[in-house]
Amino acid sequence: MLIIADGKATEVAQRSDDHETLWVRLNELPEATGWQMKPEGACLGELCVPLPEPKRQEWIANTDEDEWLNYSEFADMTGQKYVQDGDVWSLSSIPEVRHSSLESAIAPDFEVTERNGNTLRLSDLRGHKVVLFTWASW
Repeated sequence: MLIIADGKATEVAQRSDDHETLWVRLNELPEATGWQMKPEGACLGELCVPLPEPKRQEWIANTDEDEWLNYSEFADMTGQKYVQDGDVWSLSSIPEVRHSSLESAIAPDFEVTERNGNTLRLSDLRGHKVVLFTWASW
């Protein structure tokens, strides 16, 4: 199964008993989504979201070899949107993270490949005025 999140694609294991729900092994969670489980809940950097105790039993499943998180339910709770096409899941940004970026008025860092093949990062231009023009054909 493939998870696309934060501009990268990560191949992860798939539970054989449920293909309609996104279950992610806890050891693959940080690489695939950026979240990691801690005693205080699921954490993305400094942002920690406690798992509701009644839901914790439903959302974390133990199999013989692995522990799994029902990421679909967790995403629904946090307001994160996602879509599935076969074995590919695409995750949107986390609303709380998006909100903090809007409040700080600092654009998230990204990179583009220039025509000459060099990579240019937005952070390379820090301290300079930048105007971004975008275009899409659709």
